[in-house]
Amino acid sequence: MVVTLVGETQAKVGITFVFRGPIPECRDCKRKTVCFNLEEGTLYEIVSVRDKHHECNMHEGGVRVVELKKAPIETTVDSNYAIEGSMVNIEKEECLNMGCEHRKICFSLGHKSNKKYKISIVKDELKCPEGRALKSVILVE
Repeated sequence: MVVTLVGETQAKVGITFVFRGPIPECRDCKRKTVCFNLEEGTLYEIVSVRDKHHECNMHEGGVRVVELKKAPIETTVDSNYAIEGSMVNIEKEECLNMGCEHRKICFSLGHKSNKKYKISIVKDELKCPEGRALKSVILVE
């Protein structure tokens, strides 16, 4: 479990977000080590909200202490590699079909290129308008 600070309005169990990294406006804040103790580009889920509140110059209403876990990532993989328990490296092919109903899953947030993930669940075969054989999967680190 990771403890960090998030904006008061975002401090709700079940909320997910991708940590984008530290911001220059916070360089002089005494709490920056707590706010920026996350992995950049990683998807997190809030699992617990604590009572502790702090004022913050960047978040209207201040910040709240929360506990996080790395969130599972739903994305797509080539059907040939969609095997529960297997390890995959997600490298997305270019796709110019901006109107595709599956685009949000194919290009989901939170996974990093050149990093191995475990397929924990194989979900559905997707009808790709570009003719690719894809399945939606849930990835974990």
